[in-house]
Amino acid sequence: MPLALYRIDDRLIHGQVVVGWGKPLGAGFIVLVDDQVAASDWEQELYRMGVPPDVDVYFASVADAARDHAQYAADPRSGILLTGDAASMLRLVELVPQIRTVNVGGIHHRAGRAEKARYVFLTPDEERTLLAIAARGPAVTAQDVPSTRPVPLADLLKGQS
Repeated sequence: MPLALYRIDDRLIHGQVVVGWGKPLGAGFIVLVDDQVAASDWEQELYRMGVPPDVDVYFASVADAARDHAQYAADPRSGILLTGDAASMLRLVELVPQIRTVNVGGIHHRAGRAEKARYVFLTPDEERTLLAIAARGPAVTAQDVPSTRPVPLADLLKGQS
């Protein structure tokens, strides 16, 4: 079964991912793709605590996630792949052309970011990065939880969510 969700969320693993998406998708595993977290046992343990015991969590750098993507995609269980930022997802999409959809699930406020949706704030660089992801083929939409309407990237960038 292919990975059910490729998501950009700066909070990585949290309730909205585990319960909001994981339950409806029947997720049996989560791949957290972050170069820093992949190198930190301490951070991995913190993220692992937020996941039910019946859901496996894999931690990978972008390079390792690209190398192991076929293995994740071949897993018979439904899976979620998360990156904490658009730049990491772009790097992954460049290495794994099989990725067909990308969900922008949560990029939160900080200095230099403009609100595009109540859960998405972007810098001009992040906007260009999302456009670069879409240019590589994946459909990029914003959607915080499965029960809301997916917002196409063009509408998101106009602030029409």
